[in-house]
Amino acid sequence: MNRLKWIEFDECVYSISEQCKNKNFIGVYGFPRGGLCLAVALSHSLGIDLLDKPKNNSLIVDDIYDTGYTLEKIRYLKGSETHVWISKKNPTWWNAYKYIKQNEWIIFPWENINTAGSDRNSYYKSRD
Repeated sequence: MNRLKWIEFDECVYSISEQCKNKNFIGVYGFPRGGLCLAVALSHSLGIDLLDKPKNNSLIVDDIYDTGYTLEKIRYLKGSETHVWISKKNPTWWNAYKYIKQNEWIIFPWENINTAGSDRNSYYKSRD
């Protein structure tokens, strides 16, 4: 298991902010749950609205690209750009701050280290 730290989160937010600072997004949307953390931080960093749903011409973020199921829903929004902190696949149409091995389990700073094992088991069971 790979336990990420808040300083790494801050570095990711800074990197995405630098890439997006001159773009005219109407706001930022983050997929619940992990994407919300990034979206709030980026909303403050970029001075743009936090959106309650993904829209055209928006910055869309999530904590991780794992199977692609979540992000495929918004792939074709016009004028939007998608960023993730961690990607388990080589990015093609989305942007990733960090790329990791497919089988590596991530524990984000906002997650409970004591429940990481059961969280992982529940996740994989839901995918069967």
